[in-house]
Amino acid sequence: RWQQGPDGYRSGPGLIAMKRMSITALLALASFAALAQMSPSGLWKTIDDDSKQEKSLVRIKEIGGMFIGTIEKVLDLTVKPDAICDKCSDERKDKPLIGLTILRNVRQSADDKAVWDGGDIVDPDNGKVYRTRLKPVDGGRKLEMRGYIGPFYRTQVWIRVE
Repeated sequence: RWQQGPDGYRSGPGLIAMKRMSITALLALASFAALAQMSPSGLWKTIDDDSKQEKSLVRIKEIGGMFIGTIEKVLDLTVKPDAICDKCSDERKDKPLIGLTILRNVRQSADDKAVWDGGDIVDPDNGKVYRTRLKPVDGGRKLEMRGYIGPFYRTQVWIRVE
């Protein structure tokens, strides 16, 4: 049954149901966007541990359930634009830093869905390869990137760019 509303427009059960469905759809989209932010996928700004200066932009993407990260841009002005990973000891040795895959074989943890692990990360500055664990924090605006060698580890906080 249609009724005259206070604003002069007619409303009825169908219109009310349609408004509710629209609100539900918007809330669902917002929650999907929030979940996407809690993934390590995206473009991240790395920060140097010692100097606290911006170091690079790393793009993390999911391919076949695994996450990889490549250096998209070097922000450190002391690094030459054509720099290579001369300290790397595997197939990445002497490869250009731009486009270098530094993070590989990372997947969502079976034990903790807020963590991605199981892969490794290379530090181009020293060529060391670390086991890694990624954890989006601060609503997905930051990423705790932890690298392990044996019982020792260090954690960097990366900032989401996009």
